[in-house]
Amino acid sequence: MAECVQIEIDGRQFSLEAGRVARQSNGAVWVRYGDTVVLVTAVAAKQPREGIDFFPLTVDYQERAYAAGMIPGGFFKREGRPRDQETITSRLIDRPIRPLFPKGFRRDVQIIATVLSADQENDPDVLAMVGASAALTISPIPFLGPIGTVRIARARGRLIPNPTYKQVEESDLDMVIAGTKETVVMVEVGAKEVPESVVLEAIAFGQETIVEIVRMQEALAAVVGQPKIPFTPPTVDPALLERVSGLFREHIRGLAILHDKEAQQARREQIAEETLQTFSGEPPEVQLQVKQILEKIEREEMRRLILEEGHRADGRRSEEVRPITCEVGLLPRTHGSALFTRGQTQALVTTTLGTSEDVQRLDSIEGEGFKRFMLHYNFPPFSVGEVRFLRGPGRREIGHGALAEKALLAVLPSPEEFPYTIRIVSDILESNGSSSMASVCGATLALMDAGVPIRSAMGGVAMGLVMEGGKSAILTDILGLEDHLGDMDFKVAGTRKGVTALQMDMKVQGVTAALMGEALERAREARMQVLDEMEKTLAQPRPSLSIYAPRLITVKIPVDKIREVIGPGGKVIRGIIEETGCKINVSDDGTVEIASTDEAAAEKALAIVNQIVEVPEVGKIYTGKVKRIMDFGAFVEILPGTDGLLHISQIAEHRINKVQDVLSEGDELSVKVIEIDPSGKIRLSRKEVLQAQGEPSAVDQKEERPSPPMEWGSSGQREMPPGSEGRR
Repeated sequence: MAECVQIEIDGRQFSLEAGRVARQSNGAVWVRYGDTVVLVTAVAAKQPREGIDFFPLTVDYQERAYAAGMIPGGFFKREGRPRDQETITSRLIDRPIRPLFPKGFRRDVQIIATVLSADQENDPDVLAMVGASAALTISPIPFLGPIGTVRIARARGRLIPNPTYKQVEESDLDMVIAGTKETVVMVEVGAKEVPESVVLEAIAFGQETIVEIVRMQEALAAVVGQPKIPFTPPTVDPALLERVSGLFREHIRGLAILHDKEAQQARREQIAEETLQTFSGEPPEVQLQVKQILEKIEREEMRRLILEEGHRADGRRSEEVRPITCEVGLLPRTHGSALFTRGQTQALVTTTLGTSEDVQRLDSIEGEGFKRFMLHYNFPPFSVGEVRFLRGPGRREIGHGALAEKALLAVLPSPEEFPYTIRIVSDILESNGSSSMASVCGATLALMDAGVPIRSAMGGVAMGLVMEGGKSAILTDILGLEDHLGDMDFKVAGTRKGVTALQMDMKVQGVTAALMGEALERAREARMQVLDEMEKTLAQPRPSLSIYAPRLITVKIPVDKIREVIGPGGKVIRGIIEETGCKINVSDDGTVEIASTDEAAAEKALAIVNQIVEVPEVGKIYTGKVKRIMDFGAFVEILPGTDGLLHISQIAEHRINKVQDVLSEGDELSVKVIEIDPSGKIRLSRKEVLQAQGEPSAVDQKEERPSPPMEWGSSGQREMPPGSEGRR
């Protein structure tokens, strides 16, 4: 039997329904907000997976084209591999729920969120996140939730829960926050340089809606919830723990004096090998437990070192940023390049500028769109000293690239100011924590090296947290080990003015707003240090673009002139391209984009286009070409495709008997527009130009001294000598 619960969020009904569809899954929830509908299912394997030391959770978010009344593009006409945005949303669902499964739970769990209806007003990602928590809450799968999720925007100073797409576009803050009734579990922010105080205000505001959404799920579970699978977290054999600790704790404690990552890793592997040799005669399950004990001891020792002695794995204090070095312009033929190194994390970042032909076309249930700024993040195996197959970008690479891209959007110039398509690529050459924030810093330098007029320099830093026995320590610029063994990964990017992107993930069941506020302030202080170091290398964008970047000129022409610029069958525009060597693109709104690495060629192409679209003006003098001669005058082309009538009476200052006495087809001459009648017919005068000049032109001289007869010979056309007219 179907059961439904609902609340009102910002004047619209938000509902959760269970018991009507997908009843063979462990839990299924139909989530609706406005006319957007998402079905979320949760299924756990019948038996735990043996021989693994991690929780096998899979989250898949998928959008159906029919949800928006669309048929997929492409040859196959069906949905294919997930788009980047679907992958990012899958990660968004995964991050807040993963830490809420009991430690040691080893059954495969799969969450599938499917968008069934999209009203193109309400984003389905938040619905999918709530649905995942609700499906797990009513299922028999052990889950330490429920959690609520809400999107918060700020438009004209007002905080809006679950805003529409249009409201998000108008806002300076776009936040997705997930949490329990008491704590925050996950935060994702894109902003336009907002102060940290505004971020905290939005989190507190969102927490109020989260409480309501959690209560909804509890009400639904009270009606349709199933008993949870009995699960007892595995315990460590106390005797085995004591034995391993007695033999190897001091060795693990000695890792703290090795501040280099490679040396530390080599010693860690040596300890693991010695431990396994010691217990080689034990059953496989005991050996697996020994591995887990070693990690447990290392985690305890790392946290003890931080909380009791105030030192970290690489010897730094909790608030200290690793040494930073920056280089720019190191790649000679790229449009912009930078090498950003912070400790043992290093990003090589390049900027490439393109034309409107290079924009990325987006085909999604939100409707067709175009993307003029792209940031692609690559994480090759050599960056962490590993060997593995090179494949396409994984979920992590897509997610890190999206975070860095979101951070930089706030400082990019508008298309009107800088009409280029921009692609940034961050190749991670070394990694020991916070490579996404290194990408943000490197991208800022690469943009400035390319001469892109960004509004402000951008820096980023990752913060960590260790909490144990009532004590806590916030860590600045965390290492990979501190990320792995710590309790929080908190990335903050922004300018000196404010935050542009933020991503927080908890590995425990949440953090208080007060602790978040302290982490934000520490991140701001660290960001100022990073920006200081970056500005020592390059403080502002270069005054001009790279010589290898295309010169781009845009001009707006009347829509009714587009046909004239293109010409029949594209003849006119092809001619301009052939003559100048430029790339030319004409948009439906009349925007003409001219691109060339040769600035003079681009200016020449612009002049030709301007001539084509120019509208004749009465009283203006033009240099035209005689196209046709009639008994009553001549038709002169004053602009490409635009002719005017030069009447015989307006050809010369004196009376002439025949037009041909003065003019020939192909002659170039200056004429003045003296009239444009209502039908658009143009009357020209050469006589008024001559009167203004006060001297005869070359064409007049042709009338006064007739040219001698011409003959054609093997060497071409030449004059015949006087008296030879009758000879053959």
